[in-house]
Amino acid sequence: MSKYENLLPRFLRYVQIETQSDPTSMTTPSTESQIEFALILKEELEALGMSDVLYNESNGFVMATLPANTEKEVPSIGFIAHLDTADFNAVDVKPQIIENYDGQSTIPLDQAGKYTLNVKDFPNLKNYKGQTLITTDGSTLLGADDKSGIAEIMTAMEILLNHPEIEHGKIKVAFGPDEEIGVGANKFDVDQFAVDFAYTMDGGPVGELQYETFNAAQADVTIHGKNVHPGTAKNTLINALTLAIEFNNALPADEVPEKTEGSEGFFHLMNLAGNPEEATFSIIIRDHDREKFAERKALVLAIQEEINRRFDEERVVIDLNDNYYNMKEVIEKDMSIVELAKNAMLELGIEPLIEPVRGGTDGSKISFMGIPTPNIFAGGENMHGRFEFVALESMEKATDVIVKIAELNAK
Repeated sequence: MSKYENLLPRFLRYVQIETQSDPTSMTTPSTESQIEFALILKEELEALGMSDVLYNESNGFVMATLPANTEKEVPSIGFIAHLDTADFNAVDVKPQIIENYDGQSTIPLDQAGKYTLNVKDFPNLKNYKGQTLITTDGSTLLGADDKSGIAEIMTAMEILLNHPEIEHGKIKVAFGPDEEIGVGANKFDVDQFAVDFAYTMDGGPVGELQYETFNAAQADVTIHGKNVHPGTAKNTLINALTLAIEFNNALPADEVPEKTEGSEGFFHLMNLAGNPEEATFSIIIRDHDREKFAERKALVLAIQEEINRRFDEERVVIDLNDNYYNMKEVIEKDMSIVELAKNAMLELGIEPLIEPVRGGTDGSKISFMGIPTPNIFAGGENMHGRFEFVALESMEKATDVIVKIAELNAK
């Protein structure tokens, strides 16, 4: 019997449960489906034999404990993954399994052949020769972000429970809501979780190990215009849409997501709606460097001031809020937890890929709450859309990394 016997069935079952989060919701979790999924996981954790299994209604997290089986005094570890999926159709997910992929063939997703996974558009497919791929049917996302992480953590706990000869300290797991809309960790209860350090299983391809994220903020902008008939508009009309365009154009044209990479920061116009009377838009602000991050926010406010100066009343109103900070500031104070994950990968023959995240994870916030929490690969590729896929072998390797971290931590 393979130690991974339940990994694929778990994953396939999880992705068929719709759990998209809702940024307009005022509840936690933001959608009822996430609560339903959390309660399913609670039952599964109990069936596995985990201890202290609970669902926290105030924050939407389900947590459980695997007690230590060693008499050594070793740090306690947490493993975290998120319940929700991104802003793309997630209703009626129909996963497809392609066994022994040859690394070059085009994979049709839908029956009509409108959507395909092909090496020209997705050269990363070449990395999966001989492996088992799980894809979408072209009409939905897959949900490997982050249901692969949940399935891997579940399977790793099952392996440790079935193999008591593997010594480990106390391990806690947590599955929580609303990571994709950036608010899931806001109510995370670090005292309830009570571990020395943790890892989110929420990265991409095999080997990813990340402890540096963006600093992030969002500017929600409202522009109040003055609308009159265009035939008599001279010296009277103040077009809110025109001012919105002017505002965006005042930002550096090359400092946008489509023109930056690596550790380069950016401004990103997320939406724009309105009419000459009133316009609203949102800009997200990202930078790995805290000083440059502050300069970017200051620039947004300076543009607001410059436009407002031309009028006899405030026309541009901004609600500017920080979302999360670069967890490197916390984790670099003690890099032993990064080294632990790195050594676990090396012992398993996995080359660690340590690079900054061009985004954020729940670990960004949890690290600043007091639990240093780097991010480890979960295996998914092309996430947040119809071309998402994951290899079974990648999920097996992520499962092995969790087990190996627990093992090395107890030595």
